[in-house]
Amino acid sequence: MPLTIRPYHPSDLGAIYRICLLTGEAGGDSSHLYRNPDLLAHLYAGPYPVADPGSTFVAADEQGVVGYIVATADSAEFERWREEYWWPVLRTQYPPVDDPGDGSQDHVLIARFHETWPTDEPYFAEFPAHMHIDLLPRAQGQGLGRRLVETLAAALRERGVPGLHLGVSSNNPGAIAFYGRVGFRLIEETPWGRMLGLGLT
Repeated sequence: MPLTIRPYHPSDLGAIYRICLLTGEAGGDSSHLYRNPDLLAHLYAGPYPVADPGSTFVAADEQGVVGYIVATADSAEFERWREEYWWPVLRTQYPPVDDPGDGSQDHVLIARFHETWPTDEPYFAEFPAHMHIDLLPRAQGQGLGRRLVETLAAALRERGVPGLHLGVSSNNPGAIAFYGRVGFRLIEETPWGRMLGLGLT
């Protein structure tokens, strides 16, 4: 079966969580960094198809889901939604913990659950949507990432969204190069990497 892209279905959520973990270290497997395998996706993948399922698409082959793109059409509204519906449960379930000193990074992600996330970044007006994309190694290098971005962009255009942004780590030069090839441009430099934007109008 060739690789296909389709809209998200709730049964895909487990695969999204697994892929997020297996690609969470600058595109590589991050399983060794986390005692709890769900924490990374709680932060970077899980809330998107719950809050805005029409902005999530998955790629699948004969073995199952091999990649995804998750997004929200309105970042400001998404952060308000997370503050009201997503973070309270996670903050109760995962109170802040100290670094155990064993190299695991659970405490770093848990600290992020307890942050206040911005709803008024200056680039939200031009690029209100934002996204995350991940592909397993067997699905990479086949143009699938471009197809997922184009699929999402088309869906956002239909909703009248003017632009899309994302953050990418300086430690992931392959991703930076990919986003440049599909049309993203630099919005701003950050201490951890770059904010990139793609116009949709």
